[in-house]
Amino acid sequence: MQSIVLSFSPLLSLRKLHTTLSPSTAKPNRILTFSSSFSSFPCQRSSPSFFKLARSPRLLHAGPTSVPEGSAAEFSGGNRLLNILEMGSLFAFWILFNIYFNIYNKQVLKVYHFPLTVSTIQFAIGTLLVAFMWGFNLYKRPRLCGAQLAAIWPLAVVHTLGNLFTNMSLGMVAVSFTHTIKAMEPFFSVLLSAMFLGENPTAWVVGSLVPVVGGVALASATEASFNWAGFWSAMASNLTNQSRNVLSKKLMVNMEESMDNITLFSIITVMSFLISAPLTLLIEGVKFTPTYLQTSGLNVNELCIRSLLAALCYHAYQQVAYMILQKVSPVTHSVGNCVKRVVVIVSSVIFFRTPVSPINALGTAIALAGVFLYSRVKRLKSKTI
Repeated sequence: MQSIVLSFSPLLSLRKLHTTLSPSTAKPNRILTFSSSFSSFPCQRSSPSFFKLARSPRLLHAGPTSVPEGSAAEFSGGNRLLNILEMGSLFAFWILFNIYFNIYNKQVLKVYHFPLTVSTIQFAIGTLLVAFMWGFNLYKRPRLCGAQLAAIWPLAVVHTLGNLFTNMSLGMVAVSFTHTIKAMEPFFSVLLSAMFLGENPTAWVVGSLVPVVGGVALASATEASFNWAGFWSAMASNLTNQSRNVLSKKLMVNMEESMDNITLFSIITVMSFLISAPLTLLIEGVKFTPTYLQTSGLNVNELCIRSLLAALCYHAYQQVAYMILQKVSPVTHSVGNCVKRVVVIVSSVIFFRTPVSPINALGTAIALAGVFLYSRVKRLKSKTI
């Protein structure tokens, strides 16, 4: 992996002549950890299904996400040491792929100002990987009826928008600032859950959100790369990502077998490509041809290679995130996501040499501490249920 870093370091410009990658502006996309569930809709008995029959009115999540909270329960059975090493490796790959995704993606978006095209490329590469995985039976190919696809379609729409808004923000502000703003995802999760699911937050949950909001406000006020377009794009990403989670919770499972998270993500990836491709042609046109890139003064080979690497890392870290989600509890996954965000912010500041004032660093630290506190409060709440 080190060889990749050396081969595509910032010293290699994506522009042919005098353009260098600016260190002043530089995510990871928050993981797609939706606990997806689906409403009861009819499917023919003869058509195979990946959904599990609901035995009670409670919501059933897609995949085995209902895991005991304690670490001993999560690593019980078999060789506990091997299980811990496996989980440690998965978390390491999750963070590593996310770091590389943000670096390569920022390098591309810094010189190529077409975030919708970049998003479509990422979904296209993911779709090719899914087709390869299903075509060679590396993972079981699902067979879904139209009603099931209709239920997943809204999740794909908000997933597409979430990635698009994140790329828009990354193209306009620093990576570290984008992820500082995206630390407010718990705030949107609590707000939307209260509005649409009737889940009123406890005083402890509300209290944990205070440092999140305050830290983001403090960091924004002192951010060198701040601009409103980048700020609101990141906020819109928070809104769409958490809307996806709430939307999935409003749908109830009523089928024969359970759909695992990796299969769900694969289907959403293909749908996102089908959504974004025509929008790209309509809004941005064809802007990724060698002729257009050359006339724009861009290094075609470097831009294509880094776009490909960013797309591969994007799909890889999402798949690893789902593999982790199937092995640990959602709260543990949330804590890991918090740690991952810290590592990504620090690594992007170092890699892009982003100027950070002491007050800005303090605001970012307060916001991330609030996110960690929120995850701990949610853990305590889950234990009392």
